[in-house]
Amino acid sequence: MTDTPGKQLLHLVFGGELEKLDSTTFKDLSKLDIVGIYPNYATAHAAWKAKAQASVDNAHMRYFIVHLHRLLEPGQA
Repeated sequence: MTDTPGKQLLHLVFGGELEKLDSTTFKDLSKLDIVGIYPNYATAHAAWKAKAQASVDNAHMRYFIVHLHRLLEPGQA
């Protein structure tokens, strides 16, 4: 039996304070919170949810999940 690793579906979780609630323009790029890179959507979502819930008191703070695997291999998305 061989151990064949599954396909890496990398996801980036990051966030920051937005200028306006109806946009995705950040107030200060130097203050972006890079949470981490995760091997699958489930762990990225868990990290995103924890950060989003921790920042609920700041309406302008938003966190995002970026599907890095789609950027690395766009034809296979």
